[in-house]
Formats: sequence, structure tokens, C-alpha cells
Amino acid sequence: MPNKRAKPLPQFMVHRYHGWKATSYAEDAAWYRKLADEGQRPRAMVVSCCDSRVHVASIFGADHGELFIHRNIANLIPPCAPSGDHHGTSAAIEYAVKVLKVAHLIVMGHSQCGGVRGCVDMCNGEAPELTEADSFTGRWLDMLRPAFEGLPPGGTPEEQAKALEKYSVRVSLANLLTFPFVIDAVEAGTLSLHGVWNDIGTGSLEEYHPPTDDFRPI
Repeated sequence: MPNKRAKPLPQFMVHRYHGWKATSYAEDAAWYRKLADEGQRPRAMVVSCCDSRVHVASIFGADHGELFIHRNIANLIPPCAPSGDHHGTSAAIEYAVKVLKVAHLIVMGHSQCGGVRGCVDMCNGEAPELTEADSFTGRWLDMLRPAFEGLPPGGTPEEQAKALEKYSVRVSLANLLTFPFVIDAVEAGTLSLHGVWNDIGTGSLEEYHPPTDDFRPI
């Protein structure tokens, strides 16, 4: 059925596509055809935020076909909860682990995360629109509420958001272990889990260190 509300792409995107096709694609056309013919075999999956400033492929210097990337608000992974609802993030993880058999699953948080700040404002009573039952964003960010409630008292919203950005990585790593197929792969030694946090202003990357439950510069 035709959708009369759909519009043509904006011209700046059309021009950039033609530029890419004439340069980047033309230079590696054989590689693109190989990927099309043989399918994808990514080495790792990365769950990152939707934030346009987070460019996972650039940060890790990844070429086409190397990373299976899933993006959502605040790089959150929900707990395993099979139902008749739609579960985009859970489906992506299931596909990566069970079908693509990635060797690494990386959760990547970042600085100045708007989703995390939204959770802070919601929990502080400063974002009533996010408390509405029909707010998709608010109900998604409810996953971070327990972590917010566990923050040291007295911090400013900015301090709370910075701390919660790294807690979001911890929450997602913990929720990954509620998926039976993830546990099976980890115990079999075919999958390893990782957490990182990127400072978008300085370009620095910190890695989660489980023994001390903190993040350390890479």
C-alpha cells in the first residue's frame, strides 16, 4: 500500500550517497561483492547509544562486515523477558549470539548521554512527560531507576548523570546474563562480555574492570 506521507531523501543525503558510491564503494567494490555473496561474519557485536556523536566503527577502526552494531537509547539491554511484545534489542542479541556466533559482545556507554540525563531528570521530578505511561522513552529508562536510587545522595544532576552513564553499562552487562543462550555461550568459552565508556569530547575510552567494579582508561 502506498504511503503518501513518505518523501524523497533530502538532497544533501543524495549528494553524499553519490559521492560515496563513486569513491569509497568504487575503491572496494570487490570487497562489497564478497560480503554480499558470502554473508556477514562479524567478530563482535557492539550495543551502543543512538547518539549521533557516537561513531562505533570509527572508534574501533572497523571496516564493513567487522562489527554487528545495535543502537538504542542509553545503550540499555533489558532483562530476558519472552512475551508476545516486540523486543528489538533482545532479538538483535539473540541473532548475534545464536546465528552469527560473535566472539565478543561489547556494551558501549558515552559522556553527555541525553538518555541518561533524561532518566536523572525524570527521577528528580524534572521531566514529568517521561513519567507518563505512554512515554516509550520513559518506560525504557525505567531500567535505570534502581541504579539512580543507588547513587550517593547530594550530587548535582550533572554529577548524577556522569555516574549513571557508567552504571548503564553495568546494568546492561548484568541483564545480558539473564539470557540463557548468552550464559551458555559464555560458559562454553565462545563468547566474552565487555563494557566500555567513551568520552566524546576527549576521545578517550575506559574499560569496565570487574574485579574492582570500576572503569579504567584504555
